[in-house]
Amino acid sequence: MEFIHAPAPARVHHGFTLVEIMVVVVIIGILAALAIPTLVRLQRHAQNNRFMNDLRIFTQAYETYVTQNGIWPAASGPGVVPPGMPGMLRDANWSAATSVGGSWNWDNNVNGITAAISVSGATADDTQMTEIDQKIDDGDLSTGLFIKANNRYTYILQQ
Repeated sequence: MEFIHAPAPARVHHGFTLVEIMVVVVIIGILAALAIPTLVRLQRHAQNNRFMNDLRIFTQAYETYVTQNGIWPAASGPGVVPPGMPGMLRDANWSAATSVGGSWNWDNNVNGITAAISVSGATADDTQMTEIDQKIDDGDLSTGLFIKANNRYTYILQQ
């Protein structure tokens, strides 16, 4: 009696080969390399917008104060709400770090400027602050109403 051998069943592969895994890793790496610069740019844009919005709100509060009282509030330390200003500023935002790092300062008769809002200790570089200056002033940190002096970025309300 002759036995007929049935063909051996085909091997079934389970899982991925090393090459397939490496291709997926490379694709993910390429996508990440494309996405990260966009994410950084969007984050910087959001920081700049937040800074400019806070600056606008604080400027309005100080201008309202001088309109009501006839004088600017007294100078105060970094992150300290000036006397007579509680409730007029978003106190939590004034006391917190700015979106570009550092602390808000109210300057009254400082460095020959009558009234100004400053930021000391900003972690943003001059390039980022120049981007802000281009949107709110003249794009030059050495001239105009938004300047850099004594390692502080200052928005002048009254010379």
